[in-house]
Amino acid sequence: MVIGERLKVLRQHKGLSQGDVEKRSGLLRCYISRVENGHTVPSVETLGKLALALGVRMYELFYDGENPPAPQPPIADDGWGSSGRDARTLGIFRRLMRRANPADRKLLLFMAQKMSRRRGRRGIRRKSS
Repeated sequence: MVIGERLKVLRQHKGLSQGDVEKRSGLLRCYISRVENGHTVPSVETLGKLALALGVRMYELFYDGENPPAPQPPIADDGWGSSGRDARTLGIFRRLMRRANPADRKLLLFMAQKMSRRRGRRGIRRKSS
């Protein structure tokens, strides 16, 4: 089933109009219509807004069966940026990277790759006291 058809079925099943979804999601009614009719493919972020507006979980937009799959437990992420100060720093970095133009973003990623390779070969140098 195409995602637009699935959205339309879910919306109608909930007894909602496109106007109701517009109010709940903040998306324009004409955009919702274009998605439902297959003229536009929504981004993942937009799908999240639509799922919230329809009162369903995101996976339900893609699942087309009688019995939904059992929910999976969340994946434990103990890496850098998963909580606390690191998470805030990562969030700020992500927002700033979104604002950067593609050329600057490419340059920053290139520099980060070069720095990580150099660090891996030589190891970490520590100051001796």
